[in-house]
Amino acid sequence: MKVGVDLGGSHIAIGVVNDDGNILEKNEKRLTSVEKQNLEKSIEESIIENVKQFKKQYEITEVGIGAPGWAVDGLIQNSGNLGIQNYPIVERLKELKLPIQVMNDAKCAALAENAYGCLKGYDRSIFLTLGTGIGGAAFLNHQLLKAGKKPGYEFGHMVIEKNGVPCHCGSRGCFERYASMKVLKDNLRSVLNLNETTSGEELLKIIQENQPCRQNKDGIEKVVCEYIENLSIGIQNLIRIFEPEVIGIGGSFVYFEDVLLPRLRQNIKIANTNDAERKNIKIKTAILGNDAGMIGAVL
Repeated sequence: MKVGVDLGGSHIAIGVVNDDGNILEKNEKRLTSVEKQNLEKSIEESIIENVKQFKKQYEITEVGIGAPGWAVDGLIQNSGNLGIQNYPIVERLKELKLPIQVMNDAKCAALAENAYGCLKGYDRSIFLTLGTGIGGAAFLNHQLLKAGKKPGYEFGHMVIEKNGVPCHCGSRGCFERYASMKVLKDNLRSVLNLNETTSGEELLKIIQENQPCRQNKDGIEKVVCEYIENLSIGIQNLIRIFEPEVIGIGGSFVYFEDVLLPRLRQNIKIANTNDAERKNIKIKTAILGNDAGMIGAVL
């Protein structure tokens, strides 16, 4: 058995995963404001405590960790979502006396969907996670494509607008500054004069209640239309580069599937009117949900 760890800016999920990708047991917790003040210590204590408990019941052979940002050679080198840099997480967990690997969380989710989820059975595929930012991965001959020392394949930082909105990476006009789910939610709150405590679930309900909203009621249609157009631009770029058979989309986009996915598919179809193969490319949503990162971490 292996232990998969999914680290987020406000949560930690840890579970025991068997060789078939099934989670046998898991614990999830929201990090308190006090725990966030000493985040590294909180992460270490949570992982060590849970793994030791799991070892009492299961024969644990390895630990895999998925973390936002750059994760290379046992280090979380740079994670904006966690607010940490050059964090030697593997070294800090050596008391567990187990092999430990750490990888970008979006790529972990992609590995899980490739092995057990929406990408299973395809040779060439792309996976995107749409959340606070945009992460992703590409597969060729069913294998994850890797760069050199750096993680690479940072789809979220592909520039889609020259001299566009500044990004925390230092560039301007990055894909994730126009097509992350955070951008969509923030823009909806803005046009509806709602504060940031308005949940994604509430925003989804508002969109559903105003469908079809072609009359531009409350600016909803304009926001959704611009979002789909920007998301389509980025995906079109990826299609032309990788020629995938299928594109999988995870993150909180999945919860907005019924109002966003049909329009995205239509946009991609129109953009590829003169290319039958690209016109009919499959676009699917992830099926492993929030467990994908945990499952993929052990892969």
